[in-house]
Amino acid sequence: MLTGGPLDVLTGDYLAELTLLILGRDRLKDPSRGYAKTFLGQLEEGLGLAAERGVKIVTNAGGLNPGGLAEAIRALARRVGADVRVAHVEGDDLLHEPGRDWGPEVLTANAYLGGAGIAACLRAGADVVVTGRVTDAALVTGPAAAHFGWLADDLDRLAGAVVAGHVLECGTQATGGNYSFFTEHVAERGDERGDGHGGGHGGGRARGPGGGHVAGEGVFRPGFPIAEIHPDGSAVITKHPGTGGAVTVGTVTAQLLYETGGPRYLGPDVTARLDTVRLTDDGPDRVRISGVRGEAPPPSLKVGLTRVGGWRNEVVFVLTGLDIEAKARLARAQMEDALAKRRPAEVRWTLARTDHADADVQEEASAFLRLTVRDPDPEAVGRAVSGAAVELALAGYPGFHVTAPPGPGSPYGVFEAASVDAYAVRHTAVLPDGTRLRVPAAPAASAPAGEQVPVEPPALPAPLPRGPVRRAPLGLVAGARSGDKGGSANVGVWVRSDEAWRWLAHELTGSRFRQLLPEVARLPVSRYAYPGLRALNFTVDGLLGAGVASQARFDPQAKALGEWLRSRHVDIPEVLL
Repeated sequence: MLTGGPLDVLTGDYLAELTLLILGRDRLKDPSRGYAKTFLGQLEEGLGLAAERGVKIVTNAGGLNPGGLAEAIRALARRVGADVRVAHVEGDDLLHEPGRDWGPEVLTANAYLGGAGIAACLRAGADVVVTGRVTDAALVTGPAAAHFGWLADDLDRLAGAVVAGHVLECGTQATGGNYSFFTEHVAERGDERGDGHGGGHGGGRARGPGGGHVAGEGVFRPGFPIAEIHPDGSAVITKHPGTGGAVTVGTVTAQLLYETGGPRYLGPDVTARLDTVRLTDDGPDRVRISGVRGEAPPPSLKVGLTRVGGWRNEVVFVLTGLDIEAKARLARAQMEDALAKRRPAEVRWTLARTDHADADVQEEASAFLRLTVRDPDPEAVGRAVSGAAVELALAGYPGFHVTAPPGPGSPYGVFEAASVDAYAVRHTAVLPDGTRLRVPAAPAASAPAGEQVPVEPPALPAPLPRGPVRRAPLGLVAGARSGDKGGSANVGVWVRSDEAWRWLAHELTGSRFRQLLPEVARLPVSRYAYPGLRALNFTVDGLLGAGVASQARFDPQAKALGEWLRSRHVDIPEVLL
C-alpha cells in the first residue's frame, strides 16, 4: 500500500471482541504487554517508507496498553532511523476505574471511543497515532476531521466518514473478499489491472489493513480498499492500480451491510443514518458514497466486557455408512449414561448429516455427531468427558472413531456489552511532546438512543406481477453478508436490479427468514429495509450465545450464515432467472 500509489493516512484495525480477551490474558502474564505484538513486526518493514512518503499511520493496535506500544514504536523508529513523532490515545480502559464494579472475573472493560482523540494527535503533528479500544470507524473519522477541520457539530460530514470507515474496516471484504458473487469476478475480472485513478480530488485518502499485491491476480489476491474522503463527507472507495479484486457497488454494499443492525448506526462521534446512504458507480473500481445524514450521538458509550466464562470440551463422533440415526442414538445414550453422575452444566448435541448414499469416498459416506459441554468446573468437562468417549471405542456403534483424540477441557470467553455516561470517560490524547489533552465528549442527543423518535419504515416498491416461478436457490438472485455482534448475528441480503428488489422486499419477510433458517426460528429476529441499497438486514438476537469466544455453535461468528440462507430453495420468478 505504501508503494502502490499516493496515500495520506494508512489505518490498521487490530481489535475484535475476541482479541481483547486474548490481550487481557496476556496482560495477566506480563503487565507491560497487552498490545498487538504482530503490529511491531509489520511496522518494522514500512515505518521508514511511511516517514519518507509523509504517510500518517493510525492504528488501534495499542489494545490494552497504547502507551506501551507508542514507546515501543519510538524505540523501533530509533533502531531503523525513521524520524517520526508518535502519539497515543487512552482513557478507554475502565477496568480499574474507581467506583466501578464490573463483576467477578472480568478481564477487560473498555469503552468504545470516537475519533476526536486521534484528530487531536494529528493536529499536534503526530506521524503515528496509537489507540486502544476505539470504534472501527474512528480510525477514519479522526484523520478526516483533522484534515478538513471538522467540528463536533459537522454531523453529516462525520456520518459520511463513519460509513467510509465501516467500508474500510475489514480490508479486502470491500474489494471482492467474502463476496457472494465472487465467481463472476473470477470469470470477468481475473485479468484486471485496475484503471490507475490516483489523486484525491482535494480529499484525503485512507485505507484498511495492509498487505502485498501482485498485479492481475483477480479475486485470488484482492487489493486493499482506499477511501478518498471529500470535504463534504462524501467519499469514493477505490484501490491501488494493478491490485486484484474489484470495487463495485455490489462489493461495497456487501461490506456496508456487514455487522450492522437498524438504520441508526450509533457511534461516539455521530449517529450515521444508514437508510440515507447512496452508492453510485464512479468508474472502474470506483464507487461513490454520498447522501449520508448524521444525527447527534447517544449520551452513553458502549463498553465491551470480556471474562472467562468457564470450561468447555468437545468430541466429534464420525458415523459412517448405514443406520446413521441409530448410531447417533446409541452414542448419545452411552455418553449421557457415562455423564449422569456429574453432568456438566451445559450439554449440547448436534448431528450434521453430511453423508451421501453409495459414496465413492469414505468421508462422503460419513456424518458427524458433535458433543459440546460447558461447566464452571474444569473437572466436569475434562477427563470425565474424554475418558467416557475413549471407553466407547470398542463398545459402541460399528465403525467408531472421532475426528481428534479427546482431550482436557479448555477455558472459553464471554463478551458482554454495557454502557457508561460519555462525559464520565477520561478520553485523553497524549501528544508527541507528552502533553496530555483531555478530549471532551461530543454533544449528545437529549434522549438515549432507544428513546429517539422512531425511524419511519421506508416505502417498499409494488410487488412483481404474478408469473411463472422456478424452485431454485435464493443465491441465484441475491447476495448476502453475515457476521457477529456479541451474542447476536446479522444477515444483510441485497439484489442488483429494481425488479429483483420488488420481489425480495415482499418475499423475504421475517417469518420467511425463520422458515429458511430453522436454527433461528425461536429467536428474536428484526428486519430492516434499505430501498436505496435494494437490501434487507436481519438481526438475530442470541444465536451466538455469549459471543464468539464462547463458541456456541458450529459457525461461532455467523460468517457463513448468509451463504446458508443463499443456498436455501425458494420459488423465484422466472423473469429474474
